Amino acid sequence: MKQDLRTLFEKERAKKHRMRPGHEARFEDRLNEAFPKAKKSFYYIIGMAASVIVVIGLAFIFRQQTQPDAQMKTTVIEKPAQGEESYTISLGDLSPDLKKVETYYVSSINLELSRLELSEDNKAVVDDFMGRLAELNAEYQNLNKELNEIGPNEQTIGALIKNLQIRLQLLLKLKEKLHQLKSTNNETVANNTV
Repeated sequence: MKQDLRTLFEKERAKKHRMRPGHEARFEDRLNEAFPKAKKSFYYIIGMAASVIVVIGLAFIFRQQTQPDAQMKTTVIEKPAQGEESYTISLGDLSPDLKKVETYYVSSINLELSRLELSEDNKAVVDDFMGRLAELNAEYQNLNKELNEIGPNEQTIGALIKNLQIRLQLLLKLKEKLHQLKSTNNETVANNTV
């Protein structure tokens, strides 16, 4: 009783199946009863409005971020009139970023100065480095004076920052030199005791 399934399916396809009249209408009525069309509710409309507001807000923020001139603020510092108390501008008064840079370098310089270990053995080296540091400090004061007289410009600001960097590098070299000197003295003492 073997039957070939292919032949059975071909026979079934060949038959014309007819639906009863009105079958489609009855099926649609049942679907509408089971799943009624939902009207667009108040929450749907609110959700759509919120989505539109979010998209507009993001577009506005993106537009502002791509226009750097719109965010740049100009700081005007007025000089006092003749006879008034003189006001000096420092690097940190020009912008918050420059204030951070100045604070970082000045605090790093002060920290390194406080960590120096002074002794009679390294006095000459320390005095030499302190002389160079005093020269750099005087140059910094001259640049600061130029900043107040001429006004802020790129060259003066760059020179002030470079001066701070050089002072910090000089102190780090001094610290390294003192460490080498201390190591050399320790080796000498160790060799003399043996």
